[in-house]
Amino acid sequence: MNERKLNVLTLALGIALLPPIWAVISPYFGITTGSVALICAGIFVANGNKVEDEVKISIGFFLGDLWGCIGLKAMDMVKLNENIELFCALFILGGLAVIIASTKLEKIIFLPAWLAGWAITLLIMAPLNMNWGTLPVQILISMLMGVWYVGVGVLKFQNFLIALIKK
Repeated sequence: MNERKLNVLTLALGIALLPPIWAVISPYFGITTGSVALICAGIFVANGNKVEDEVKISIGFFLGDLWGCIGLKAMDMVKLNENIELFCALFILGGLAVIIASTKLEKIIFLPAWLAGWAITLLIMAPLNMNWGTLPVQILISMLMGVWYVGVGVLKFQNFLIALIKK
């Protein structure tokens, strides 16, 4: 079997197996946002499957989740036109995220994960009118599962299968 075909088939098996396992078991742990893991694994893959960046990406998702909560709280506190509130929150927090992540902290923060995490949190939580419960924690867990279990896990699984097949 040629190298490309081997890579495609082992990746297909990893993607076919690992994410559905998380999708099935996550509700048993009280996680209702399991699909977020697949989105976040996409960020890991788009970064080139760099295992050495898994912590930076995780910190980015943590900050994105936090940023989403801060933005929603700020919009709830300010009583302006809804569109003006949204624009101001996105303008200020988006600009700050880029500035903060572009300092010496860029060594520990992956900005695309921060921005994607922020968008994911806003998307899921904005319709809930501040009745969040444990949702921010569930989102963060799903984000981290996307990096560590789906992203790194599929990569390790694929490498294991390739090594096994090549023996």
